[in-house]
Amino acid sequence: MQITQIAELDKKRVKIRLEDGTCFTLYKGEKRRYGLAEGEEISGELYQEICQEILIKRARKRTMHLLERMDRTEWQLRLKLSQGYYPQDVIEDAIAYVRGYHYLDDLRYAQNYVRNQQERKSLRKIQMELLGKGIAKNLIEQALEEEYQQENERQLILKWVEKKHYSSETADLKEKQRMYQFLMRKGFHSGDILHVLDYLT
Repeated sequence: MQITQIAELDKKRVKIRLEDGTCFTLYKGEKRRYGLAEGEEISGELYQEICQEILIKRARKRTMHLLERMDRTEWQLRLKLSQGYYPQDVIEDAIAYVRGYHYLDDLRYAQNYVRNQQERKSLRKIQMELLGKGIAKNLIEQALEEEYQQENERQLILKWVEKKHYSSETADLKEKQRMYQFLMRKGFHSGDILHVLDYLT
């Protein structure tokens, strides 16, 4: 396979692109050690050697480092690794590696997220945010079922209403509309909002 491009990333590293679109980064000393040059061929054996000796070890270490700093979803890890120009097969290995040690667990991530956010956010907002983090719908549903206390959406709305010092007795139509819009942006359902604004305050 041909090396179609070798581009400098910084003073120490280069990005190498192969003709099939695969990219990976090496330190300049490693590039020299393997005798890689733009326009030259790289054998399958040499590519595998680079993967085994350098890229796989580096990707595993990077993945562990990312998880040490904070819990992440599989999708977030894949994104980080692809931004580091790791080839797809190396990314798969790194993901399998951390999953094997239970360092990566999307269900656990979702459960923790629900537990930490349910006091401040509506169920719908939590669902949307977890979907945005690349977590599978069935795992989100399981986490919500297990963790979401039906302290009930209406009680949560009431907390926000009290925090904003809203009172249905003194509020005019404009204030009510403003409060309604605020709660809609928080992800609450219209019926629950109106119930709280009309009857519970």
